[in-house]
Amino acid sequence: MVLAPLQVTADALNYTWILVVSFLIFFMHAGFAMLEAGQVRSKNVANQLTKNLLTWSVGVTVFFAIGSGIASLAGGGGFSAAFMTTGTGWIDWLYGAVFAMTAATIVSGAVAGRAKLRAYMTYTFLLAAVIYPVVIAMTWSSTGPGLVEVITGTAFTDFAGGMIVHGMGGIAGLTAAAILGPRMGRFNEDGSANVIPGHSMTFAVLGTLILAFGWYGFNVGTSAIIGDAFLGEQLGRVAMTTTISMAMGAIGAAGVAWFKTGKVDTLYVANGLLAGLVGITAIPHTTAWWGAFVVGILSGAQLPIVFNFVERTLNIDDVCAVFPVHGSAGVLGTLLYPFVAAGSVAIVPAFIAQFVGVVIIGGWTLTATAVIWFVLKSVGQARVTPEHEQEGLDVSEHGVETYPEFGSDGVVADGGNVSEMIRSDGGSKDE
Repeated sequence: MVLAPLQVTADALNYTWILVVSFLIFFMHAGFAMLEAGQVRSKNVANQLTKNLLTWSVGVTVFFAIGSGIASLAGGGGFSAAFMTTGTGWIDWLYGAVFAMTAATIVSGAVAGRAKLRAYMTYTFLLAAVIYPVVIAMTWSSTGPGLVEVITGTAFTDFAGGMIVHGMGGIAGLTAAAILGPRMGRFNEDGSANVIPGHSMTFAVLGTLILAFGWYGFNVGTSAIIGDAFLGEQLGRVAMTTTISMAMGAIGAAGVAWFKTGKVDTLYVANGLLAGLVGITAIPHTTAWWGAFVVGILSGAQLPIVFNFVERTLNIDDVCAVFPVHGSAGVLGTLLYPFVAAGSVAIVPAFIAQFVGVVIIGGWTLTATAVIWFVLKSVGQARVTPEHEQEGLDVSEHGVETYPEFGSDGVVADGGNVSEMIRSDGGSKDE
């Protein structure tokens, strides 16, 4: 059948749009790499960068060959992996893959500084093959009503992955970090916490802004350009709510940090900006302009509070604050849907559906992640040795130094001398 010229034009524009926004979302990996590299010690930077590179490389191929088929199968459509399709089907696969890999790479920031590379990559393989595909099978990839609608009678709303991608990734990261245990020197015997600062605030902020740029692909890109007509109303609303919530997230985190300490912590501001983005990601297409202010400031404000709870009460070493940025902010934004919607929404049924969706996605993610990391830990493959943790994962896992000028040899190749380096996380200044 020959498509009408107008339909051909609409399809061409929409699929070109999908490709462009997929490239934008892919570029978010540069942001994750810089954000995480900035928040770890200099002796672990290459390890963190390697994990980000391999997350994409391993995860995207696994999602192509296995994960896309599992999502189709579990969603009721039979096993139909990406290698079994062609043409625009591969564009659809790529669009799904960049979302899947965003969920996967979030976990690396939580377990930084002590997870074995082989353990992290094993988990990435299983997340791309099974864990994430099952989540989207219950939601986006379902051939009929999603699981939440079957249970509650009301559809679960998650436009661009506030819970399906970010909430899931944040819960997975927190679970893995809890099972793996904290970095050496992170907590004292009485449970009090020691600060292990990242090595580069500059990298962390650069990564934040790259992620924010890519997020326009994540949120605005989820909307098509043309349906039965030009979708300008939806595109405009998503762009506006994404921007406002992002800004208010930074303001909310800055305000709470200032109230608690009298200082405006730069890293809280950066992570608050990201939390504002996560908070709106499930609902940017329905939220009123004032609702974007509410979602953003609450998502940012909760970040320092939740981070302190995770650190001081739970004693979990979440290195890059992935749970308060992605987990709790994703949950919060998802649950706020009926309260900040621009149109008329039946608040009670909608909230129940959102709550059930959060419980199902969070429960599946926590259970599957816990099983995998417990198995890895029980066979001694989850964590590096204390000696390797002290010398840094760059040397022990990769045989390189990100900053060789500050290495252990005492002299660099061009004749310059290096001074002693002090490490507060179990390393010796004489290393």
